[in-house]
Amino acid sequence: MDIEKIRTLIALMEESELVNLEISSDDEHISLTRHYDAPAPTMMAAPTANAAAAVEGKPAEKAGSVESSPMVGVFYSAPSPNDPPFVKVGQKVQAGDTLGIIEAKSMNPLEATQSGIVDEILVDNSEVVQFGQPVIRYKA
Repeated sequence: MDIEKIRTLIALMEESELVNLEISSDDEHISLTRHYDAPAPTMMAAPTANAAAAVEGKPAEKAGSVESSPMVGVFYSAPSPNDPPFVKVGQKVQAGDTLGIIEAKSMNPLEATQSGIVDEILVDNSEVVQFGQPVIRYKA
């Protein structure tokens, strides 16, 4: 496969949300995988008063930082349907702990980028998540 074809395939991946691309023919095989750097966790300041939210008619944001999805895929809270979830509300986690799995043609662990107490799991098991979507909220 010539370099121009490879560059075209790379450009296709960059323009789309493709994470993996694999092409085979009789005499050629190419497999490309896109790796994302995990985004820094979004830090949310505790609201100073609920009055501002009430004026806008919106519920107040919960305090605490969130763990967001690094890719589009399906979130799984456990390694398999019969296993217990990786984390539960109230559980203390360390940076690097597996919080769940995101399937995007392959299973991709969602690892904690910080240590803290899990306050809320923001998505249901098997729910499709988007890039940057908050998945886990930590206690403030």
